[in-house]
Amino acid sequence: MITMLAIGLGGALGAMARYATNLATTRVFGPAFPYGTLSVNLVGCLIMGLLVGGFALREPVDPTLKLFLTTGILGGFTTFSAFSLDTIMLYDRKPVLALIYLAVSVILSIAACAAGLRLAR
Repeated sequence: MITMLAIGLGGALGAMARYATNLATTRVFGPAFPYGTLSVNLVGCLIMGLLVGGFALREPVDPTLKLFLTTGILGGFTTFSAFSLDTIMLYDRKPVLALIYLAVSVILSIAACAAGLRLAR
């Protein structure tokens, strides 16, 4: 139960940070390009790499803390960080499968979003 609460709290914090980033980048750069989304994806991926790399170098880190930071905060901030980590981990084991996963994920995600928009209209 404590783990679920930690993930939920982290998710809420991450989502609020994503929203604040989108507001700030729109104010600074305008709405013509999705700078906010690009920013959270890049920053989230960098932080995911730093965290996972740091966890590997440290004494055992509390699993609830790991989930709070990765699944919670970064999951709320950007799911692109989880996607990127999954792709890298798969690439280390099965490079061809990772490239398939990458292509299928991007293409089908965009297609699913387009389909959802069409269905809603």
